[in-house]
Amino acid sequence: MYSDVLGVTVNPMSDVLVTVGAYLALYYAIQGWVNHGDEVIIIEPAYDCYSPQVKMAGGVPVSIPLRLKSSGKDVELSSADLQLDMTELESKFSSKTKMLILNNPQNPTGKLFRRSELEAIAALVEKHNVLVIADEVYEWQVYPGHEMVRFASLPRMHDRTITIGSAGKTFSVTGWKLGWAVAPERLLWPLKCVHQNCVFTCSTPTQEAVARAFEAELEWLKSTPEKSYLKTLMVEELLPKREFMANFLRKAGFKPIIPESGYFMM
Repeated sequence: MYSDVLGVTVNPMSDVLVTVGAYLALYYAIQGWVNHGDEVIIIEPAYDCYSPQVKMAGGVPVSIPLRLKSSGKDVELSSADLQLDMTELESKFSSKTKMLILNNPQNPTGKLFRRSELEAIAALVEKHNVLVIADEVYEWQVYPGHEMVRFASLPRMHDRTITIGSAGKTFSVTGWKLGWAVAPERLLWPLKCVHQNCVFTCSTPTQEAVARAFEAELEWLKSTPEKSYLKTLMVEELLPKREFMANFLRKAGFKPIIPESGYFMM
């Protein structure tokens, strides 16, 4: 599946690490690569474990905010109105920068980064020779009319990106606690060293169940996407819930920022 969506050849024996949830894949990536004093750029608002995990590895979190584009009083905002200033982002890079964490689609804003935004980020990480953790656990929860661009699929980014996914988010089975990291073998090696001396392995029946679910989905994605849970059914289930939530927030006097992806609302 990842060979297809990333446009590269993913070797299942060397380029995939299965972990206890995506949370642990994040932990391994940060513990495996961040040394004392290394700086890690984090786009805010951010998932709450990024900064603590960087600090646990001895690193220094460097924050940059998404800024909400101003609009008229009665204009409804979407997550696309949350924008990253690329000049400001470049100012955050230094000789100590080791890594940038890119959460796309983003928790908690529901922002889906456009291809042009991702290409601008890619140019900066290449210029400054920085690794990227692409936390893409909400990759299938993208609402109609929008494109999910995986960071490692961009030119030359596969060789510097650790892509993280989650069975809990993909198939709505959070309690199964199965995640994964996909990257070239040399990038995964430090993660495997931490994993081997931490958890060692993950539940085999859970891995088998998720593998079978992906095998079924691969058939539907290619032949009958209307039957696909990932492509069609999950979003069809989420969309009316998004509208329901936005409506009761409006009635209560709030001004919701309508997410283009994910199941959060600011």
